[in-house]
Amino acid sequence: MNNVGAPAGSNADPKAEAMSMATTKQIRFIVSERSGKVSGLLRAPRGARALLALAHGAGAGMRHHFMEGLADKLAERGVATLRYQFLYMEKGIKRPDNEALLTATVRAAVAAALEHAPGLPLFAGGKSMGGRMTSIAAAKEPLEGVRGLVFFGFPLHAAGKPGAERGRHLFNVRSPMLFLQGSRDTLADLRFLEPVCKALGKRAELFVVAGGDHSFHVLKSSGRSDDAVLDEVVGKAAAWMMQKVY
Repeated sequence: MNNVGAPAGSNADPKAEAMSMATTKQIRFIVSERSGKVSGLLRAPRGARALLALAHGAGAGMRHHFMEGLADKLAERGVATLRYQFLYMEKGIKRPDNEALLTATVRAAVAAALEHAPGLPLFAGGKSMGGRMTSIAAAKEPLEGVRGLVFFGFPLHAAGKPGAERGRHLFNVRSPMLFLQGSRDTLADLRFLEPVCKALGKRAELFVVAGGDHSFHVLKSSGRSDDAVLDEVVGKAAAWMMQKVY
């Protein structure tokens, strides 16, 4: 696990310090004149070294505890986040928007990140559907200023229907990609995801959480807590982004 440690001989907890100095700003940005605006939460630790535009999954919005946990743990490691809503979630509708509207929201969020945090190295990605829509947007046209894509549980296929068809567009993505996946993820059978990542070559890196499901939950018999596992996932994500910055 890649954590930012305290200087030798120091009693200070760098994570606690980063959290105490992190601020959260509510913003709104326009997707299109016709579609309207959506909300976002810009979580920025003091001295942030990168920013991740972070999209939510299909069934829960940007304030879901998993999304908040990601934002907090990334802030501990010097990574700011812009969590944002898709239009259907903003309106309280259960059914996701069509692909064109979802990807337009991703692109608008990236533009908002550049506007509200100019100068910070920018990455984009998300949880499940949010990550996949980010990759589809990038496959159609590179996302301005984005140095890499981070996927927290990439949904390669529907549950019970393993396959790789939903990953075909990934070969049109030119940015580096990090796949963070649980070995028990029912939406990404490793028998199919591993060959996809291998075929993508140096553009892709796959990080597997042993025993983790689609949200990185592990069984009690593993001897690990979900919080410890999320620390491992976020530590990898932060270290990978720092490699792309320096």
